[in-house]
Amino acid sequence: MNQYLNYEKKKITFSIPKGWNLISAVDKPTIPGVSNPTLEIKRALDHPIGSPKIEYLVRPGMEVVLLFDDLQRPTPVHLAMPEILDRLNRAGVPDERIFGICALGTHPTPTMEQLKKKVGEEVFTRLHGRIFAHDPKASDNVTIGRTHRGTLVEVNRYVAFADLIIGVGECMPHPAAGFGGGFKIIMPGVCSYRSVASHHFTWMRHRSSRVNVLEGNSFFEEIVDAGRLSRMPFKLDFIINDKKEVIKAFAGDPVAEHREASNYAASLYLVPLQKLADVTITSAFPLEVGVQATKALTMAGFCTRSGGAIVWVAPQKEAGSILPLVKEMGSDESAGDFHRRLIEGNIPDHLKSFGISYIMQVVNFKELSEKFSVFHVTEGLSPEQVKMMKFSYSANLQESINQLAEKMPKADVAIFPSGGNIIPEIR
Repeated sequence: MNQYLNYEKKKITFSIPKGWNLISAVDKPTIPGVSNPTLEIKRALDHPIGSPKIEYLVRPGMEVVLLFDDLQRPTPVHLAMPEILDRLNRAGVPDERIFGICALGTHPTPTMEQLKKKVGEEVFTRLHGRIFAHDPKASDNVTIGRTHRGTLVEVNRYVAFADLIIGVGECMPHPAAGFGGGFKIIMPGVCSYRSVASHHFTWMRHRSSRVNVLEGNSFFEEIVDAGRLSRMPFKLDFIINDKKEVIKAFAGDPVAEHREASNYAASLYLVPLQKLADVTITSAFPLEVGVQATKALTMAGFCTRSGGAIVWVAPQKEAGSILPLVKEMGSDESAGDFHRRLIEGNIPDHLKSFGISYIMQVVNFKELSEKFSVFHVTEGLSPEQVKMMKFSYSANLQESINQLAEKMPKADVAIFPSGGNIIPEIR
């Protein structure tokens, strides 16, 4: 019986061995975006969840900080911020009392031209001289407290002293936090490097730190704690498809709106499975470029039994961004040893310029190589590079399946034709 994976703009067909039992082959087509995203933004802001409207939160004379995510996210900040600015103006706060902060976490700092592209010409002009990128290593980041579990929370000084903070971001599945969005615009968005490192490295491997889990997820709950300390009362989050189109917008209290947005995202991307797979065959599509391509492999790890196999298909034609990850995978350190090194603050020199979420990937990938047999079907990486990752290289999908069948003549197999945008869940 022929199956397929989506790969770039085509489909790769293959067959599975007779002894393999197919437990899932669900494909998730692209959800169409709304016809008028500006009207969707206005609808969300007019009907906030668990919060008054922005107009009722602000008072004349207040100093307001608008937080927005960086260029690694497709959030339509250029459409959202003009509407928010207009509402603040009508409530008595002129543009001169408003600041825009790019909440980049520990990601690379964008240029002013990139910030202009993100917020759009209108907002860049209206907030001229008052748009900045957060600096996680700045000496003037301000300590605002500790979470209930003891994580020190240091934030951007504009955020620390603002009268009102409003965030704009997106809510999509996240491998550790359950879902992006909500208070993630605060932690890691505008926190100091050491706060983000303490939080991320402490909770990244906890069993509850996983996609589609909010209740009892310590990684997520610490983010909420940090967000509450920041006093941010209002957030606008988008659900966005792989074509960068707005599917739906949610606004209001950062916890309440985020929960509804997360439930909605789960309804779009959830793939239920009756059991853990012995073999998972997954495509990176539609997130095939750079580090984004690794998401499919991470998701496959959530639904494959320990000791099983994952066939990960990704073109890797723009592989430059993952080469430092490949290099570190080639070391002899185990996932546990490398994780302990990070907690001690001993980050390898060649990774220090990268964001903390990127460095976390080294631990995740080392763990995947220790827990599963991973076959990487790719054009962009050489056999030697794949071998450095402790994975098996293959240039041909059917060939890798045939090799696996010799070792595993009987297996329950899950196939994800578009593994980059699914949430596997064992029921």
